[in-house]
Amino acid sequence: MHAILGAILIGLSLGIFGSGGSILTVPVLMYLVDMPANLAIASSLLIVAGISLFGSIPNIWHKRVSWPHVLLFGIPGMVGTYGGAWLGTLVDSVIQLSVFVLLMVVAAVMMWRSKKSSEATPKVNFLKVALDGVVVGVITGFVGVGGGFLIVPALVLLGGVPMIMAIGTSLLIIALKSVVGFAKYYEVLTAQNFSFDWTVIGIMVVGGVAGSFFGAWIGHKLPKEKLQKAFSIFLIIMATVVLTQSVLN
Repeated sequence: MHAILGAILIGLSLGIFGSGGSILTVPVLMYLVDMPANLAIASSLLIVAGISLFGSIPNIWHKRVSWPHVLLFGIPGMVGTYGGAWLGTLVDSVIQLSVFVLLMVVAAVMMWRSKKSSEATPKVNFLKVALDGVVVGVITGFVGVGGGFLIVPALVLLGGVPMIMAIGTSLLIIALKSVVGFAKYYEVLTAQNFSFDWTVIGIMVVGGVAGSFFGAWIGHKLPKEKLQKAFSIFLIIMATVVLTQSVLN
């Protein structure tokens, strides 16, 4: 039951804002499902990949995906995610969660300050887009988040992609690199005799997909700016919970 509630919450966020939901997956798995931190981070990647892949289907159908940018950002991102996941298996989970708390604060600030992006298309900086893909990929692999709140601005500001295309493109990029990150964690953790809870993972993916469709409907009915500010406050609260319960404890 807790897994279903958490999945719907994640999906609602993804549907309303186009990003941000995946950053809730690790806390949901740790505190609602009582999953160890290392398994939560690893499982989060597969859950995020599943939800993002399903979310990509309407965008692919309506041609809201920039395939050149999927390759330009996604391939370096997959390399970075694999490296981040490898690094994550070498350090204590407290270090990963400390970085995760910092990332939640950054996400909260970015969502609080978020404004509608210009549809102007700046000159594409191929090197910066690729480098950003690597950096976001490392973060994805290390702490188990999709990083949509970092990918979308990068595609708009560095890649010259219109916002509606950037959201659709980012979901596919998130799916690709999250699968790669999970594969590395799976290889290492199963060798250490850890077992993944496939039932919870499946429930989270299905609930997240359902929640994302409902969230998209809500997003058209309610003032998005106020919702983003409320979600920013919620992220700060969640960051405080993770910090006090799992980092400083």
